[in-house]
Amino acid sequence: MQLLVSPSSIEEARSSLSADIIDVKKPSEGSLGANFPWVIREIKNIAGEKPVSAAIGDNEYKPGTAALSAYGAAHAGADFIKVGLMFDGADRAREVVEAVTKAVKGEFPEKTVVIAAYSDFQRMDTISPFAISRLVADAGADVAMIDTGIKDGKSTFEFMDEETLTRFVEQNREFGLQTALAGSLKFEDLDALKRIDPDIIGVRGMVCGGDRTATIRAELVEKAIKMLR
Repeated sequence: MQLLVSPSSIEEARSSLSADIIDVKKPSEGSLGANFPWVIREIKNIAGEKPVSAAIGDNEYKPGTAALSAYGAAHAGADFIKVGLMFDGADRAREVVEAVTKAVKGEFPEKTVVIAAYSDFQRMDTISPFAISRLVADAGADVAMIDTGIKDGKSTFEFMDEETLTRFVEQNREFGLQTALAGSLKFEDLDALKRIDPDIIGVRGMVCGGDRTATIRAELVEKAIKMLR
């Protein structure tokens, strides 16, 4: 299981270097808020050989906008390009997933495309995570992800229990996909996450001392890594 940590600035990225994957986002712009391309590029320089992920937003049904954002993030140096589906409807989701995947893989076949749905999809009227696995696999993307869409301190575990999340991981493996789990995860969730066994867990608040609007602390990133190993 790999630890993905989401700094919001170049300074925070320096405190995140013990993580397996450095994720670039802008929390003030949403759960998967997109940061600037020059920030992605600079964090890629800081990260060295470590992979860098970039969120490109909690996307409405705008396939062209999503595709262009994904292409830009790939060009800026992101190894993982991550898009959230902030709408409902399998046909519409398929269109966005296919557009994003084509935009990245057409020029950068080695890069990883991550498609995210939300554990709190019912309160947001967005697509269920369980509906995206086939769409992700059919498009040739790589990772199906669950995050929380509304950042009000409620964890993914408040919307989906361990059994449900395990089923999601198993479903993705059947489709040949990796799984990423995120959403206000806490240190006390790590034992359950080990049992669920996703490929990647994404955190921010956990390594900010519990408040995602605070600053990432290097010692908490190191603590999380040690607890996962």
